[in-house]
Amino acid sequence: VQLQASGGGLVQAGGSLTLSCAVSGSFHSIDAVGWCRQAPGRQRELVARMPTEGDLVYAASVKERFTITRDSANAKNMVYLHMNNLKPEDTAAYYCKVDAFTTGKGWSPGRRFTTWGQGTQVTVSS
Repeated sequence: VQLQASGGGLVQAGGSLTLSCAVSGSFHSIDAVGWCRQAPGRQRELVARMPTEGDLVYAASVKERFTITRDSANAKNMVYLHMNNLKPEDTAAYYCKVDAFTTGKGWSPGRRFTTWGQGTQVTVSS
C-alpha cells in the first residue's frame, strides 16, 4: 500500500487548507484511516481517525475546526483533512495513515498492517 499526501502550504491564521491522501496498492480492506502531525521537537500526535466501523476520533485541539473525510467511490481511495480556522499552533508536518488488512486465504482478511504517507508541511503564520 502506498500513500501520497498533498495539500500543505503556508496560510495565515484563520485560514483554511485541505490535505489529500491518495491510497493505492493491494489490500483486502481498510480498517481505519487517519491523520497525525508532528511539530519540531514534539512527538507525533493523532489529529483525526476514521474507522471503517466505529466513531470518529479528533484531538481535542482540532475539534470543531478539522474534519476528516474519505472518498472510496469509483475505484479510488482518497482521504481528506479539511482544516478551518487554522492557528499558528497547527504548524506541523502532517502524515496520513492507513490501517488495513492483507488478503488472506479465500479472499478473507489476513494480517493487519499500518502504512504511513510522507509528510506534508502546514505552516500557519500569525
